[in-house]
Amino acid sequence: MTYESVYNASIKTPDKFWADAAEQLHWYERWDEVLDNSNEPFYRWFVGGKTNICYNAVDRHALGSKRGQAAIIWESPESGKKRILTYFELYREVNKFAGVLKNLGVGKGDRVVIYLPMVVEAAIAMLACARVGAIHSVVFAGFSYESMAERIDDAKPKVVLLADAGLRAGKVVPLKGIVDKAIEKAEHKIEHCVVLDRGYAELNMVPERDLDWYEAIEEKGQFFVEPEEMESSDPSYILYTSGTTGKPKGVVRDTGGYMVALHNSMEQIYDVNDGDVYFTTSDIGWVVGHSYIVYGPLLRGVTTVMYEGTPIHPDPSVWWEIVEKYGITHVFSSPTAFRILRKHPEKYLKTHDSSSLKYLFLAGEPLDDSTWNWAADALDVKVIDHYWQTESGWPMLSNMPGVEALPIKPGSPTKPVVGYKIKVVNPDGDQVPNGQKGFLVVEPPLPPGNLLTIWGNDERYKNSYFGFFQNKLLYMTGDYGIEDQDGYFWVLGRADEVINVAGHRLGTREVEEVISSHPAVAEGMAIGVKDEIKGQAIICLIVLKDGQNADDEKRKELRNLIREKIGPVATPRDIKFVTMLPKTRSGKIMRRVIKAVAEGESMGDISTIEDGASIDEVMNAVESMQEELT
Repeated sequence: MTYESVYNASIKTPDKFWADAAEQLHWYERWDEVLDNSNEPFYRWFVGGKTNICYNAVDRHALGSKRGQAAIIWESPESGKKRILTYFELYREVNKFAGVLKNLGVGKGDRVVIYLPMVVEAAIAMLACARVGAIHSVVFAGFSYESMAERIDDAKPKVVLLADAGLRAGKVVPLKGIVDKAIEKAEHKIEHCVVLDRGYAELNMVPERDLDWYEAIEEKGQFFVEPEEMESSDPSYILYTSGTTGKPKGVVRDTGGYMVALHNSMEQIYDVNDGDVYFTTSDIGWVVGHSYIVYGPLLRGVTTVMYEGTPIHPDPSVWWEIVEKYGITHVFSSPTAFRILRKHPEKYLKTHDSSSLKYLFLAGEPLDDSTWNWAADALDVKVIDHYWQTESGWPMLSNMPGVEALPIKPGSPTKPVVGYKIKVVNPDGDQVPNGQKGFLVVEPPLPPGNLLTIWGNDERYKNSYFGFFQNKLLYMTGDYGIEDQDGYFWVLGRADEVINVAGHRLGTREVEEVISSHPAVAEGMAIGVKDEIKGQAIICLIVLKDGQNADDEKRKELRNLIREKIGPVATPRDIKFVTMLPKTRSGKIMRRVIKAVAEGESMGDISTIEDGASIDEVMNAVESMQEELT
């Protein structure tokens, strides 16, 4: 079995390929049609089929040979607590909470907003929603009350599930007050809130509306709730994309197509086998958490690890202590997390035995080759870069070691995975020659697992993703890329992050790759700012490794390196050293905030910022740049 043979089968005979994949799962009724593309770009998979994703993720294993196997391991260095649930224990907990939802009047098609930290109850809540046919919408526990209110008004949930607080980097993050303010602000009225009291923050329970989590289970829980038979194309969840302006954009996921795509990806992309232990370091509030903390590993019947905390608290060896303790085989994380770890001495990665580790998968943003090399050397493990989006729900570009491990090119997420016909095109939608930059697009139909539409707004779905090219139906990823002579893809970052310097279009990643290759650099970023003469100019903000001196000599070295590797046109107008970059709590650099600071514009909503101190530092750095230029 080769990559080419499997990939070609998925493209040339997609009905057979995906039907074979679907046969491995449980269906109450088999589908009539594998793909209905009669109403493009609204693609429907396994039409007529009936299934339940909770049954496939929980019951199938709990009532079979894996009932005593660990399903979820929860580790919270923040609280000093841990918890392990077997598949049968998870089955019991999900049924009980499904009973709570049913007795609160939640049924098929109703929405439930989940605003919980990284606790086991969050996974239980998601699965319980899926069991009764409710559509869950997980909101990252850290969004502002305004953002929460917007999502409540858009999704119009019956019930909100929340906790008193989350814990992060040794600090308590109160949550109940945020929800109370959001409900007060929102026009849509919430019938019930179920509140998980962890004992970390004061609770002001609202009579008749608010229910204590454990009391609700005691009073309204059930030992068994029959799984709802869901049409394959019924929505399973809404997940709002981050970083959008205006009304939030709710990505709608189906049930059957998503389930099949995830299950298949666990085998073919992630090479997960019985007995493996899968540790995804994300948060359930993001698509990675939905797909590869909760649904993917449980559908595959392996153990998934939920982690409450950061990669460096209480110290930078904390993840590797967990890897050693549980014999973890797969880690899925982000390039940002590893750039953070790279700032610290390598000894922290070598303190614990990580020999059980087979793979380190990284995604979420472009992975520079210097971070790839550092991680591969430090951990002595296969590091696999891969690319996907909230909208896709699972990888689009990746090596596929479960089929055939292709040679790795550091910095490239390799080739399209099964089902994806990916191209690089010009503004007219015509494919460009290999080696030439252009827009990264997918030729329809989109494979199973991708978004159905935007919640309540089909027109926005069509315009946002398929309305970019005149007379050509292509899915626009919004990213800029290159396909090389070997068919490997290189993602250069968001198309709207292309810097236009005196008519020369440069991807931000091109500059950042060069910055990161310098041995003194932990991480860095480049942005384009307004320039009266050139249209845009490049400025760079750089975080140095511990022990490195931020001086003019370093600045000169970096400027010369960029000139040498890219050319004089890419020479930064200025380079500033900072100790941290403003990031969201999911680890993404807040480029729009830095750009706004640099151009003197409003920063907008920064409620998801990881550390406000970095904003002040960036503002000071930018102000000093401006002073030097006047």
